[in-house]
Amino acid sequence: MTTPIEHLTTLSPTDRQRLVEVWESAVRATHHFLSEDDIQFFRPLVRDAYLDSVRLACLRDGEGRIAGFVGRVEDKVEMLFVDPARHGRGIGRALMEHALAEGASQVDVNEQNTQAVGFYLHLGFGQYDRSEVDGLGKPFPILHLRLA
Repeated sequence: MTTPIEHLTTLSPTDRQRLVEVWESAVRATHHFLSEDDIQFFRPLVRDAYLDSVRLACLRDGEGRIAGFVGRVEDKVEMLFVDPARHGRGIGRALMEHALAEGASQVDVNEQNTQAVGFYLHLGFGQYDRSEVDGLGKPFPILHLRLA
């Protein structure tokens, strides 16, 4: 199934490539509000900046490939992505439980990603604020959630 949660302190080129693959496939499966141009815009930001700005942890499948990952800065989960081929197997929940155990208590989520919104609400998060645009000023409303 999956291996224990692993901290990624130094990203190998293979792990970095796989993280971007998981990010992109998850975004394509869940972020239907993004255009192809949006995905192309965000991909280098994820690859070259965002992955290096968070504390990363991942779960690998039986073959050692990253199946999902979570990125955290202090008490805030900044990213959580699971390979869509592995959705529904508890990987996202395990990664979030790990982040919570390490002190996470907040997360931002795209309002239009209703699956993720439901996931976080189910885990006990509640909305405390809303932004009309994302952190880059793009027209993707963000819900700001924290543990209720």
